[in-house]
Amino acid sequence: MVGARRFFTVNQVDATGVGSPHQKELEEFSSAKFLLFKGLEEATLRRIVYEDLGAELDNVGLSEDWTITIEFFPEANVHISYFYYGDEFGDVEGELKFLLSGERVYWIPGEDSVTYTDIVLDFIERRIKNEEPSDKEYDEKTGIMKKVLEQRKEPFNFLEEEDVNELGKFIGGEVSKRGSNWSIKKEVLPEIFIEIIFDKGKNMLDISYSGKNLTKIGSYHIELIGVFTINHILRYITIKNQDKELPDICYKMFSRLFTKEKGWDHRKTS
Repeated sequence: MVGARRFFTVNQVDATGVGSPHQKELEEFSSAKFLLFKGLEEATLRRIVYEDLGAELDNVGLSEDWTITIEFFPEANVHISYFYYGDEFGDVEGELKFLLSGERVYWIPGEDSVTYTDIVLDFIERRIKNEEPSDKEYDEKTGIMKKVLEQRKEPFNFLEEEDVNELGKFIGGEVSKRGSNWSIKKEVLPEIFIEIIFDKGKNMLDISYSGKNLTKIGSYHIELIGVFTINHILRYITIKNQDKELPDICYKMFSRLFTKEKGWDHRKTS
């Protein structure tokens, strides 16, 4: 807890009882990306944070120089804090630290949050260097995405008319339903959209990407954010339908901290 907000570390979310491997990844991110921000002009930082990321510069109360706070999903925020120590700590000139906040952030597995943080850092690096990604195969689906769409389509059959507004609020997007067709559209970065389409009649799940800023992010990374969005929809479906017999994959969408809190059988979620 820092100030009035409740913060989590990825170790807490992973709830493994030992140091999380995802925490090690974050430490590696700090070592690899810290120098990007050293000496970065404030105007450049603010432009990237507010215009390119749609995020904000924040203060989480850790005596950091600054913090980037970006909304992963409503009530699920990622914080990237920059600390510059100079010679105060010898060889450690500075570092990045990472926190999570929001009422639903601990629902999300550490793997998803850490990978999303990596995507954000990569995005920032390319904006600093004014580079575009090399991968732009937005109309093609990788084998992983094809597998994700096949594995996760069944729970979408539990969506009902009454879910249109609540699901939209839950993912921070727009949801519409026409007949048996569902459209779930989310702006994941300014002018970068993901649309998830479910045809209940044909039991088919699909995904597409659009927006005038789409080429600022690589096709591999936007596909990963697409997976995260599908995963979050499954979290909504699971919580809304706890009294029903759901496919096992629904329970695999949650962190160990959350499943422990709910008392769910970890054999089901493993």
